[in-house]
Amino acid sequence: MKESSRPIGVAVLGMGNVGTEVVRILTEKAADLQARIGAPLELRGVAVRDLSKERKGVDRALLTDDPMALVQRDDVDLVVELLGGIKPARKLILAALEGGKSVVTANKALMAEHSGELSKAAEDHRVDLYFEAAVAGAIPVIRPLTQSLAGDSVNRVAGIVNGTTNFILSEMAESGAGYGKVLAEAGRLGYAEADPTADVEGYDAASKAAILASIAFHSRVTASEVHREGITGISAKDFDAAKKFDCTIKLLAICERIDVDGEQKISARVYPALVPLDHPLATVNGAFNAVAVEAENAGRLMFYGQGAGGAPTASAVLGDLVMAARNRVFHGRGPLESTYAGLPVASIDEVPTRYYVSMKVADVAGVLHQVSGEFAKRGISIAAVRQEGAGDDARLIVVTHRASDRAQSDTVAALEKMDSVLKVSSVLRLEGTND
Repeated sequence: MKESSRPIGVAVLGMGNVGTEVVRILTEKAADLQARIGAPLELRGVAVRDLSKERKGVDRALLTDDPMALVQRDDVDLVVELLGGIKPARKLILAALEGGKSVVTANKALMAEHSGELSKAAEDHRVDLYFEAAVAGAIPVIRPLTQSLAGDSVNRVAGIVNGTTNFILSEMAESGAGYGKVLAEAGRLGYAEADPTADVEGYDAASKAAILASIAFHSRVTASEVHREGITGISAKDFDAAKKFDCTIKLLAICERIDVDGEQKISARVYPALVPLDHPLATVNGAFNAVAVEAENAGRLMFYGQGAGGAPTASAVLGDLVMAARNRVFHGRGPLESTYAGLPVASIDEVPTRYYVSMKVADVAGVLHQVSGEFAKRGISIAAVRQEGAGDDARLIVVTHRASDRAQSDTVAALEKMDSVLKVSSVLRLEGTND
């Protein structure tokens, strides 16, 4: 590789856990990075919110609280955005792209809502926009979808893409503790934020699902189009019941092509689901992530690893940074956004699913017949039934075969109105089976 003497100027926006690791690696591995790129990387500046805060190992002369001025400097060629959120990140990234500077970002929320606008700006100004770190931390998922599988047809992408919720559900499964107790423990250990809403209500996973669906199916999907449910309603009793069906419970992000009355659509959804214990995703525990990709010719591919954290996410950021810098040196371009398919996003009502329904019922004769009749009215076949308890603690658990989500949810609504069903205590979908 012929080496260029001209250095590549890098601006880093944000110095939280990930930004700190990116700056450290840029400094400590400068010689290796130069050899891989063909030119030296030079850190021009780091934008931070609080200039008074101690930044260990960073020359204070590099710090600034004016990110726009840093982005617009003539000696900056690449911008690494690690601020998160929509504002001011969107404005800063657009300014960088329109100024002819390539951008690397880990901002899932921004890419899930504004990838079209940002990708167009990158294409118009012939620069790169990389965002591998926006989904699943250190796990390479974006690049395999955009490059390795560019000649294949992806049919399904499904996985565990949020480490906080996976830690909580894994602990609930192992310890038998309730949601609230495990959430508190997750906060104490640093796995959950002080306000865990984005994680436990599925917003974080929905943003990642939108990104994955857009890339996998060559169609633009936003986070608002992803059906989303969180884990706050999951109880220890749900895990007890799941075990009896040889399952566990995981928060899944699922993106797939489905046929709706002869029309191909995209289903993008996030929800807690029962997963059979023999399924690969059932064994992904703690704060780890895993994504399974199913392609027409390649078959099933599994990607597993650290889904969050400063160093793992910084690894993905640096991978993108090396690619963008190489392109700068050798006048290349990264993959452009591909939305040629333009597939519509299906309503959750149209998606075929299996259901697990747990009910508290009156302990009287004929309850099972009445309940099964409601499923039959909507053409839903029952795969398994379990009756538990007696008297005031009588419970009925039904697992269905695959049917439209609308039919399933309409059945649950009908069950809730029945005199013999005292309470529908839990409704979960069942994934990872072919029934």
